[in-house]
Amino acid sequence: MIPARYAATRFPGKLMKDLNGTTVITRTYQAAVSTKLFQEVYVVTDDEIIFNEITNHGGKAIISKKEHECGSDRIAEAVEDMDVDIVVNVQGDEPFIEKESLEDLLAVFEGEDAHQIDLASLKTSLETEEEVENPNHVKVITDKNDFALYFSRSPIPYVRNKEAEITYYKHIGIYAFRKNALLDFYRLPMLALENAEKLEQLRYLEYGKNIKMVETKLKTIGIDTPEDLEKARLTLDNLKK
Repeated sequence: MIPARYAATRFPGKLMKDLNGTTVITRTYQAAVSTKLFQEVYVVTDDEIIFNEITNHGGKAIISKKEHECGSDRIAEAVEDMDVDIVVNVQGDEPFIEKESLEDLLAVFEGEDAHQIDLASLKTSLETEEEVENPNHVKVITDKNDFALYFSRSPIPYVRNKEAEITYYKHIGIYAFRKNALLDFYRLPMLALENAEKLEQLRYLEYGKNIKMVETKLKTIGIDTPEDLEKARLTLDNLKK
């Protein structure tokens, strides 16, 4: 399921921007389909412009019945009456998703601690201080078993001991949910931490859900700003060379 909101706060209409001949949302949809990991792929949107963009290109799309604060709510409404076990949320502004990282994400539901997992997501290491300080890069810290302890737009952890060896990790907003965990999220109200950071994954932690984090080498380019769009265009140009 690919949640796709047209009126994005930071970059309105970004999903319909041209990305080397194809819109961002269509390129993301095609990338998800091309992995061949899923029985069905849908875009779930609040806007007929995006709905028509996907269906006119032969894809599947669903119009939300209600207004939603976040992508998880939008997806939960769409799958509530579907017969599914695992629901994968691919953000509409992630056109560079690829098969290997999604396979690793899904594999945790067959691992030794699968019974403890309510949902799983991806993380990748941050290389520069600029990336660590950037509030658009959501950071995540985990316990020794790779379950998330906290997500923040701020650099976490704060390094008081300058001799400590710390790797900072960026959260990549691709999730695999058990359907029940997703529906629980949908029915529970937002709490203080989610409201403060505006990060929906904090709702799961605040209500005691377990989020398994999977490290990936994927250096995705999420389209959050016009500058990100330019980076994505350059990346595609370089891939053609």
